[in-house]
Amino acid sequence: MSSEGNQSSVPTFILLGFSEYPELQVPLFLVFLSIYTVTVVGNLGMIFIIHINPKLHIIMHFLLRHLSCVDLCFSTVVPLKLLENLIVEDRTISFFGCVMQFSCACIFGVTETFMLAAMAFDHFAAVCNLLLHNTVMSQQLCAGLVVGSYTWSIVCSLTLTYFLLSLSYCESSIINNFVCEFSVIVSMSCSDPYISQILCFIIAVFNEVSNLMLILMSYMFIFITVMKIPSANGCHKTFSTCSSHLTAITIFHGTILFLYCVPNTKTSWLIVKVASVFYTAVIPMLNPLIYIALGTKM
Repeated sequence: MSSEGNQSSVPTFILLGFSEYPELQVPLFLVFLSIYTVTVVGNLGMIFIIHINPKLHIIMHFLLRHLSCVDLCFSTVVPLKLLENLIVEDRTISFFGCVMQFSCACIFGVTETFMLAAMAFDHFAAVCNLLLHNTVMSQQLCAGLVVGSYTWSIVCSLTLTYFLLSLSYCESSIINNFVCEFSVIVSMSCSDPYISQILCFIIAVFNEVSNLMLILMSYMFIFITVMKIPSANGCHKTFSTCSSHLTAITIFHGTILFLYCVPNTKTSWLIVKVASVFYTAVIPMLNPLIYIALGTKM
């Protein structure tokens, strides 16, 4: 942050959240508390079950365990502040608290994106090259994919956070949301945010396009391989093993793409809030439920 903007004042933001519906504050608090409780129990349960069951000590469940860890952390960064704002009148958040929330959410969001892509590649290796699966998806490669996902997400987060801190913020502002997103924080700046916005756009497009390409290519080859299986039961079993992952991918990336497509108008704020609830609170809850419901035999 520039010294002039930093020394003049440290702004505070007001997260409006769902304050325009005062009669729904208590019901919404109970709903989001239930979602958060299910998320914590579900993801901790997934981690514990995979840890204690030797039969689940395979590559896919190794990735699934890390996905549960990411979902557990992701669900803590934003929903806890949302729960607080639903029961207190003071909905302010400090500038540094807002930036920290974005930074942590960015780490876990980007990590989840690449973790889902790594799981898609593991499906591809298992279905299309079963005999060489353990060779292709070695423990070293799997560990490298996980470490690479965390590392790249931290790089993205630190880069964007640095550019946020390099801007000047002259006064306190109101955020018509419950989460501190990059575009919202940048819009509060009184200096030129053009470079920061372009950088964020490049990183977001690169992450989304690269992951979607890997996922689509993996499942394209999986589909071609499955179509060559003469047995109908064999086809059904293979598709069943991929269904949980496909469901998780569809919900996660569908929500992200939907947010990209929402027009930037004053009337779209409610849509953005609902979509934000979905990817910050609902998706981390759904992931363990999806894998438990559809089976984890991958």
